[in-house]
Amino acid sequence: MTEKIYHFKTDVVIGLEIHIELATDSKLFCSCSTHAKPGEEDEPNTRTCPVCLGHPGSKPVLNKKAVDYALRLCLALGCRIAPELIFSRKSYFYPDMSKNYQITQYEIPLGEKGNIKLSDNTKIGLTRVHMEEDPAALVHPAGMANSSSVLVDYNRSGDPLCEVVTEPELTSPEQARDFMKQLINILRYLGIFDINRCIIKADANVSIRESNYQRVEMKNITGFKDIERALKYEIQRQKKTLKDGNVIRKETRAWNSQYGVTRSLRSKETEADYGYIIDPDLVPTEITKEWVDEIKENMPELPDEKVKKFMHDFKLSIDDAKVISADKDMAELFEKVVKDVDAVLAAKWIRRELVRCLNYVKKELCDVDIATKEMNSLLKLIESKKITETTGQKLMEKLVEGSFDVEKYVKKEGLEAVSDSGELEKLCDEAIVENEKAVAEYKEGNEKSFNFIVGAVMRKSKGKADPKVVREILIGKV
Repeated sequence: MTEKIYHFKTDVVIGLEIHIELATDSKLFCSCSTHAKPGEEDEPNTRTCPVCLGHPGSKPVLNKKAVDYALRLCLALGCRIAPELIFSRKSYFYPDMSKNYQITQYEIPLGEKGNIKLSDNTKIGLTRVHMEEDPAALVHPAGMANSSSVLVDYNRSGDPLCEVVTEPELTSPEQARDFMKQLINILRYLGIFDINRCIIKADANVSIRESNYQRVEMKNITGFKDIERALKYEIQRQKKTLKDGNVIRKETRAWNSQYGVTRSLRSKETEADYGYIIDPDLVPTEITKEWVDEIKENMPELPDEKVKKFMHDFKLSIDDAKVISADKDMAELFEKVVKDVDAVLAAKWIRRELVRCLNYVKKELCDVDIATKEMNSLLKLIESKKITETTGQKLMEKLVEGSFDVEKYVKKEGLEAVSDSGELEKLCDEAIVENEKAVAEYKEGNEKSFNFIVGAVMRKSKGKADPKVVREILIGKV
């Protein structure tokens, strides 16, 4: 495989190699479980067998479901599918691979080309998508930098992975984070990745203009939240290295999330260093048109398709449709509540108020317990004007903290909107009498004074009056 020659024009160049654990129950080449049974502790080195430990004479058997999942990913990313699935041996001598080689793909990946679209519609090209087995987990008792020994847990060894390799087209840490977020969303839509138990790690290749784009690799960045942080640090480290009169070396560095720094591991290997050979224990597997067509027929709706559907079927704006579709859990919640609530109202409250509350507590929707029934109850109360929007906002904040019976809570706390016209007239009259100065200033043309009077009425109603109705009544009185 010859290395491409690129001509860069940006200040920063980033390429990602993302390793995605597929949510199968068994490993890629044996029947060992990929996870502990519910209620059981995952004791080290208990989910193993002669195949995933690489014992002499053991023979790997390919997991078809893992291939189905990998094909689903390739199709979702618009890749060109290889006619055959061919595995190679990648030779290296680290303790995380007991047989001294990793079964992976090299010469012909399962998928080539394709792309992922960022939130600003920028398309990032993909070099390849291939399958491989996960190495074991290395445990450093005192941390990677300070441990005098290392422990090895082979439970993870042999878990099925898909590696997604981008073209070096990302130009900022922010873009890299967005890329990871879009990829994870696609994985969750496809149903091939369990965010609660599956691992997703990124190796990032980063270079800057000042070093003539000397590439440095960072290993094992977990998830999309840390990728931006790691890249920002490494870019600044490289700039400082050059400013201090030193040179950037082609090397592999390890990211330490706890301390927010990278440290040198080794000089960067080339692909030739791994001595790839076709694995003699695994015959090529034909990827037939019938097999691919079957996968296509069972593909779920993806984010782009959801956007079109929400705009066409529910008349959402493109912004609302994109924001809601960008989170699988949010899209599913929206599709459930619109069966009973106006779609535009539901979109407004889910996209804005729910997101606002989640951002405040620094959580994702998948991290909180919001029942569809309670979200329906809240939106119905707002739609029927039985509670004010202000009350609705407070209830949304409470729902993010934990699910509860919204209707019972509204009645118990007396949060129903004040809709009796006589009661509102009385509150407005009181506010006018008590705020004569503000009334006089409004009559002289000070619009802010009118808003002050509206606020006085809202305080008297304890936020339960509709501000629009209050304004209409006050206009007729002052």
